Amino acid sequence: MDLNEEARPFMGAAALRGLGLLLAVMLTLWPTAAFASAPTVIPVGRAVGIKLFSDGVVVVGTSDITTEDGNVNPAKACGLKEGDIITHINATEVDTIEEVSALLQELEGETMSIRAIRNDKQVQLTATAALCSADGAYKLGAWIRDSMAGIGTVTFYCPDTGAFGALGHGINDADTALLMPLDSGSILPATVAGVEKGKSGDPGQLQGVFDTSSTLGLLSANTDGGVFGMMADSGWVEGTPVEVAQRGEVKPGEASILCNISGDRVDQYAIEISKVFPERGDDCRDYLIKVTDQRLLDATGGIVQGMSGSPILQNGKIVGAVTHVLVDDPTSGYGIYVGRMLRQCQG
Repeated sequence: MDLNEEARPFMGAAALRGLGLLLAVMLTLWPTAAFASAPTVIPVGRAVGIKLFSDGVVVVGTSDITTEDGNVNPAKACGLKEGDIITHINATEVDTIEEVSALLQELEGETMSIRAIRNDKQVQLTATAALCSADGAYKLGAWIRDSMAGIGTVTFYCPDTGAFGALGHGINDADTALLMPLDSGSILPATVAGVEKGKSGDPGQLQGVFDTSSTLGLLSANTDGGVFGMMADSGWVEGTPVEVAQRGEVKPGEASILCNISGDRVDQYAIEISKVFPERGDDCRDYLIKVTDQRLLDATGGIVQGMSGSPILQNGKIVGAVTHVLVDDPTSGYGIYVGRMLRQCQG
C-alpha cells in the first residue's frame, strides 16, 4: 500500500480542497500591545501535510434524487442550507459521511430529526430520506464533506510547552468558505516535489506529497489566525529559539521569511514589509509584504499556495507569518502578526 498521498496546498479559502468523499447522502497570556516578558519560539518554516476531520458534516450543496415518483430533494424541502453543519440525526451524533449514510439506510425512509449548526446557532429540522431508484439507497439529497487535507507551513514551535502554530489563517471549506469545525486532525511529514510558479491572476502552488504512516503533531484548534496543536514528534524541528516581537517593534522595511520550496529544506529569503496596518479586530491582515529575493522570485514567482504559515523575521525576532498572496501580483501578499497567533494558540 502506498502511504504517500498527493496533497494540495493551503493558501486561503479559494485554494482549499477537501479530500473527503462527497456523496449525495446527500489568554489571554499574550497581551496585544506588549508582552510581560519576552517569550521565545522556534521559527520553523517547514512544509507539512495537514489533515482535518470535521466536528459534524458540512453541507456543501443539494441535489435532486430520482425516485419512482419523480425527482425530490428532502434536504432542500426540510430547510437544510449550504454551510449548515449536521451534528445529529435523531439522537445519534454524526461526524462522517459513512455514519450519515448508515443511519439513512437503517431508518429506511422514516421521519427523522436533524440537528445542525447555522451561523453559530443550533437549528432543528425534520426530514424524510428518499429511496433512490437508481441504486436502491436512501438519500437526503445533500452533498456533505467531513474532512480536508493539503500542504501548509508550520510557523513556530514552543519548546517549553510543545505547542505549534501553522498556516496563519484558518482552514475553510472550499465550497462554502466557512471555517471548518475541528473534531480532530494532524500534521504529517511532507516533501515538496515541485513548484507551479505564480503569475498575475494565478498565484501558483507548491506540489508535494505527505506520508500518512507517521504523525508529527495533533491539531487542537482551527481558527481565523491559523491551526494549532501539540507536537508529538519534535525531532524534525530545527533552529534556535528567537524572541517574539512586540507589535510596536514591527516597522516597514527589510525582513525575511523562512520557507520550504524544495524537498524538506528550509531556506531564508529577503522580503520587505511594505506597510504595517493598525490592529483591526478580527482582520488578520496585519502586514503588506513584498518578496525582494531574486532566488525566490526565480523559483516561485513570489508567494505561492502552500507557503502560508512561513514565519516572518525582522531584526532577529519573529514578527508574523505569510498568509495570503495578491492574485494580481504574486510578488506581494499579506502577513499576520505572530502575537495574534500566539494568543489563539494559548486560547
